[in-house]
Amino acid sequence: MTTNDAQPQERAGREAAVDRFIERFAAQLVEAGMQRMPSRIFAALLASDTGALTSAELGERLQISPAAVSGAVRYLTQVNMVTREREPGSRRDRFRVHSNQWYEALTSRDMVLKRWESALREGVASLGTESPAGRRLAETLAFFEFLDGELAALMERWRVHRDKHFG
Repeated sequence: MTTNDAQPQERAGREAAVDRFIERFAAQLVEAGMQRMPSRIFAALLASDTGALTSAELGERLQISPAAVSGAVRYLTQVNMVTREREPGSRRDRFRVHSNQWYEALTSRDMVLKRWESALREGVASLGTESPAGRRLAETLAFFEFLDGELAALMERWRVHRDKHFG
């Protein structure tokens, strides 16, 4: 086998390994509650060298229709898991996952927690802590308040860790 023969085989082996990763990681995301197509697209973006692909590249990579890509990236952009970028001098969009993706996703959940806390406070005020439902709501509120405080400290520790290990 010549060197020229080895390169296409190595590339095909790498592509197959990437495809396996995409499907395995997507399956884990689906098991955690994410829809299948957004999971596959997110995993494909995560596994791409640039972290960004066009709709056409995603469709080709995953063998899915443009409509499937469109619906999935719409969901992923709405939940801040990917961003949409315009290619300079082109009308084509690229969808990008960022290296700090998980940090950003958890940070955006902070606003969700605040809204839940507000709703739970109203529920506790309405039901009172004397009733079983009121006590349950109060405990749930206390959990989210605890989580909120811990999440802020955890994110700060992550920033220090990330800077130390990834610059």
